[in-house]
Amino acid sequence: MTKLTQLLASAGMFFLLTACGPNLRPFTEDFYQTYDFKEGDLKKIQFYNSRDIVLYRTSEGGNVQIEDGSVRVVDGKKRDEVVIPRGTPGVLVFLPKDNRFAVSFDAKDPERYLMFGPNPKYGDHFTLLASEWKKYQGVITYGGEKFYTDSNSALSQLMFDVKEVRRMENRTYVAKGRTVE
Repeated sequence: MTKLTQLLASAGMFFLLTACGPNLRPFTEDFYQTYDFKEGDLKKIQFYNSRDIVLYRTSEGGNVQIEDGSVRVVDGKKRDEVVIPRGTPGVLVFLPKDNRFAVSFDAKDPERYLMFGPNPKYGDHFTLLASEWKKYQGVITYGGEKFYTDSNSALSQLMFDVKEVRRMENRTYVAKGRTVE
């Protein structure tokens, strides 16, 4: 094969693969209400996070163990960190209230979930929720443990793949015209 043929084949495959990829959009309160989703329906939707989510906590010394997140020793303190990279798939675990979603991004433990809900400041997109915010730091319960997150993670939105099928029934009547009698 010539280099030009290889280049064209590669470009064609790139466009074919990107055209077939997911069409991710933010999940919004309007979309949720318009289609009146039930909990069973929502559990069938594959969700994704729109940006990296970083949870962390520090504690005094003790034995350092590496778990699912990473553990770092900083100034004699232990720092546990959980990172959920942008685009990580997640599923709805339960609905604590009507417009609050408990979404798990962890395949090992469904008890490790994050809460999302509509945020009026961001067009009612479902964004990461914290139990409280102190300046630029949020408090989040994850796997039964108290973690903190920063404002960058707070802007993470719940995304989902939308395949729109537009159906329109079109009826056309063509007037034949009329002549003088």
